[in-house]
Amino acid sequence: MDALGSLLDSLDGMLGGSPWFPYVLLGVGLFFTIYLKFPQIRYFKHACKVVTGKYDKKGLEGDTTHFQALATALSGTVGTGNIGGVALAISIGGPAALFWMWMTAFFGMTTKFVEVTLSHKYRVQTDDGTMAGGPMYYMDRRLNMKWLAVLFAIATVISSFGTGSLPQINNIAQGMEATFGFAPMATGAVLSILLALVILGGIKRIAAITSRIVPLMAAIYILGSFAVIFYNIENIVPSFLSVFTDAFTGSAAAGGFLGASFAYAFNRGVNRGLFSNEAGQGSAPIAHASAKADEPVSEGMVSILEPFIDTIIICTLTGLVILSSGVWTEKFETHFERSSMIILDGKYDESNQQDREALYAYLNGKKEHNVKPFNGEIEVVQGKAVTENFTVIHSRSIGEKVRFGITERHKYTGIVEVKNGLPTDNSISLIGHSLVHSAELTTKAFTRGYLGENGKYIVSIGLLLFAFSTAIAWSYYGDRAMIYLLGSRSVMPYRVFYVAGFFWASFADTTLVWKLAAVAIVVMTLPNLFGIFLLRKEMKSSVKDYWEDFNKEHKQ
Repeated sequence: MDALGSLLDSLDGMLGGSPWFPYVLLGVGLFFTIYLKFPQIRYFKHACKVVTGKYDKKGLEGDTTHFQALATALSGTVGTGNIGGVALAISIGGPAALFWMWMTAFFGMTTKFVEVTLSHKYRVQTDDGTMAGGPMYYMDRRLNMKWLAVLFAIATVISSFGTGSLPQINNIAQGMEATFGFAPMATGAVLSILLALVILGGIKRIAAITSRIVPLMAAIYILGSFAVIFYNIENIVPSFLSVFTDAFTGSAAAGGFLGASFAYAFNRGVNRGLFSNEAGQGSAPIAHASAKADEPVSEGMVSILEPFIDTIIICTLTGLVILSSGVWTEKFETHFERSSMIILDGKYDESNQQDREALYAYLNGKKEHNVKPFNGEIEVVQGKAVTENFTVIHSRSIGEKVRFGITERHKYTGIVEVKNGLPTDNSISLIGHSLVHSAELTTKAFTRGYLGENGKYIVSIGLLLFAFSTAIAWSYYGDRAMIYLLGSRSVMPYRVFYVAGFFWASFADTTLVWKLAAVAIVVMTLPNLFGIFLLRKEMKSSVKDYWEDFNKEHKQ
């Protein structure tokens, strides 16, 4: 299993974590933005009218309204990425990461417009009478690239578990346990039953539920965000300025934060932006293919609103809550995660400028430093290290008051063997004060407002609603991919397996599946970007024809 995990890490590093991937993602969005003359600006007002049903016609083929299709797609994108993903991006890349999330969303509005239009255009009606669409259909029916379509569909099924199901319930279960003390298995059991009741009813029931959940969860989260933002109103302007200045000068170190280079902030911001709004990934077009519309471009118009709502509104609110509250530069007592931790050889001090510069160079992959991972033994007595020639780095900060233990109560005594900066015994955990990230950071930020400590419940409720709705939407993406691969008969077994996996992930270690999903997301995105680029001329002519027909119809 360790070998497989290492292989997946390597693949993710070569694909999603590579220096070139963000440029490809933003580059395609930039190209279509210029090629189609900024549709995200020119058509925004029209998109708002389309989604309200102003131009709807009766008797059109499809399963959902424009608004229901938008709500279903939004329920798939508005998830843990909006709460934990933004916090993770800022904790790794500093305020600059938020700027690059904005850029991903702005150009992603055009990318999504294109991918949804083309996918809707080549959708099909299945044996059970429902509609099925997505990039696999235009790859197959228009580009005649069956192999690429199959690859995309397989990656979609994998992502439905690794993106939509397993991490969502895992986050929910952990949040419910931390906030309310609910056992993860109990949380998983209750929500698995609810999930089954929703998705077994198909797209019409899914759309009915998501069209109610999405506005509710957005309203709760926005109100909670304002409770923090207005409480720290004097910090809003400095927070905005830090986003822009750090984006072009490299993130400046602040507090315990050891800083991130331009390349690091850019890479992390773009990748978290993709994880949040999924523009270019090819998932949302599957939901939009169900919409009742005879003009594919009209459904593409609706999709322009998705990255705007998901990233430019909701992710921005999360970012401002974190930055204005100042918690992103404060240290809290926390369990040190192995994925965010490294034990270094020698003693380092954050107040020493020379040490900060060396650590900055090391954390950002620069060559001009002498920082090395610790290799050797650390003697520990009752949780405290007797050995002193090491420094623990966690979440881009120096760990303080570090303790070693098997559990929180069991203080370890003995020798801790360390290889390449990590304890060889995975059962030994480190607890101490450091910066925090992901949902934990967002939770801390929400307690710095008018609601005080009660603000943490906004995050818990938000995680519950956001993550659960994401699981609902991704079940639909997966079953449409299964229809393409194996036909309609495969849908019910897939849904049963999906619910079972959802329950299992509430209490199991799903790290390996998440790594697999990280690779699958890129395997979805790259073929989709390649496909829509090949169809650029068809897209441009489709938009032209749409406006000609629209103007004729509405001038009469």
